[in-house]
Amino acid sequence: MSEWTDEHVLVTGGASFIGSHLVEDLAAEGAEVRVADDFSSGERENLAALDGEIEVLEGNLKRMSVAEEATEGIDTVFHLAADHGGRGYIANYPANCATNMALDNVVFEAAARNGVDRIGFASSACTYPTDIQQEKRRLREDMVSFEERGGAYADEVYGWAKLMGERSLMAYSEQHDIDASIVRIFTAYGPRENETHAIIALLAKAYAGQDPFRIWGDGEQTRNFTYVKDITRALRLAAENVTDATPVNAGISRYITINEVAESIFQALDREPEEIDRMTDKPVGVRHRAADTSRAEELLGWEPQYTLQDGLDETIDWYVTNRDRDYVRENLHTLLHER
Repeated sequence: MSEWTDEHVLVTGGASFIGSHLVEDLAAEGAEVRVADDFSSGERENLAALDGEIEVLEGNLKRMSVAEEATEGIDTVFHLAADHGGRGYIANYPANCATNMALDNVVFEAAARNGVDRIGFASSACTYPTDIQQEKRRLREDMVSFEERGGAYADEVYGWAKLMGERSLMAYSEQHDIDASIVRIFTAYGPRENETHAIIALLAKAYAGQDPFRIWGDGEQTRNFTYVKDITRALRLAAENVTDATPVNAGISRYITINEVAESIFQALDREPEEIDRMTDKPVGVRHRAADTSRAEELLGWEPQYTLQDGLDETIDWYVTNRDRDYVRENLHTLLHER
């Protein structure tokens, strides 16, 4: 019997890309799942396969009444709801991202009032200091510190908000005796992700036949693209094994360039553009990012199971099956810039 059998679980942002995959996993493990989502970016279609098996609550979790209703009768909360998008979104909408600080605290407060046993928080690699990510240096959890002067230097307002979410959860865990876990997610990708994020953006442009093909930056910036099912497994394992809000990374340790991903997509779609326009005036974030996963291996027994090619194959298959090429071509600019 699974640890999640008959567990009453709330997934905030459960209609989102990562959230919907987590909901599927939990339901398959026997949990009684409730989703709370305002559907500002999440889609009901993401939960269609679970129709009748889960409870869905629509509402704005920044309102205490909604958060209290969502957390009532719940054993475990997975808090994934956030205002976020890809690099272009978080660079252009910092005030939107700042609202996550209010959202997190309302959800944590409601959970405490309703006697929730444990909270799992979806944090981000954007919590890490930006100045150490210009060279290839794998990020360890202890590179962020709340105890040392100057111990934090997060990536944009979105990263600061996630870092404050971590600190708030630590405080609620301490004061209200709630088990807490934190997973710092590194560049997740996979089916259901939208086009504001790097891999789906590259895929959309190739699928639409964009030529010259536009890459933000010189394409040599790296990320450790991590398949969504590896991320959701880390979230579950963290909730099962961590109680004191010790943060753990969920990412691959390999540095993957944007150029490498683009070339893999060209090959898969059999669409090689005649020209590539590398747009060095566009926001690209930090130069290099990859995770040190030693702590996840030690505390969770977790390591990624999907290679980049495995994940790309799954993602490309989903995209071409579910997206109309003419629609993508006609709406490409909007898809790439609006969450």
